[in-house]
Amino acid sequence: MCNLYAQTKSQDAMRHLFEEVIKDDETLVDHSGNLPTMCGIWPDYSAPIIRHGPNGGWELSSARWGMPTPQTYLNGKRTDPGVTNIRNTASPHWRPWLGVPHRCLVPFTSFSEIDSRAGAPRNHPVWFALGEDRPPAFFAGIRTQWTSVRKLKEGEVTAELFGFLTSAPNAEVGPIHPKAMPVILTKPEEWRRWLTAPIQEALALQRPLADGTLQIVAEGVREDAA
Repeated sequence: MCNLYAQTKSQDAMRHLFEEVIKDDETLVDHSGNLPTMCGIWPDYSAPIIRHGPNGGWELSSARWGMPTPQTYLNGKRTDPGVTNIRNTASPHWRPWLGVPHRCLVPFTSFSEIDSRAGAPRNHPVWFALGEDRPPAFFAGIRTQWTSVRKLKEGEVTAELFGFLTSAPNAEVGPIHPKAMPVILTKPEEWRRWLTAPIQEALALQRPLADGTLQIVAEGVREDAA
């Protein structure tokens, strides 16, 4: 699973990219504050998402990476660190958050998978991007507001949370991580479809990115600062 990614483009770049989706009667409001360059985003980190605004239109905001964990996995535990990747969208646990109001886009410039090739060093990260210049794109995400104990030192908190869908890997990711890859959306029509279409039409986007689209841009590092 993808438990590390980067988002190194500016807020202006994220807003400009999403402008291709916005219709004449819609707006994109930025509630994300002053976002830093994020060369390594880990589970439970706060990161930008684009979501439906509470009063219509669209909103660029921040959320913590990790959706609520199914209760069966929390028995006997004192915290819920969250689930970062969602593969089984048929599960009753995820069903309440697959509707249009809970869908979001997660901006990224690269993502990392741990190398499972024979002879690879232990915990060796391999970074993938759409090109050496790390052009921005989006993961297909879901989000919710949830009250839980994420960390004992925090106690109970109510937080905006997100995760993103995964699929089978494509030709580039498969040799490194044969189990899964994030669901990546690169076209404005895909972004709009994920955010607004009926569920079965939207879930048709849960598929590997086309072979030949990704490339390895870094290895062996915990951040992708390019």
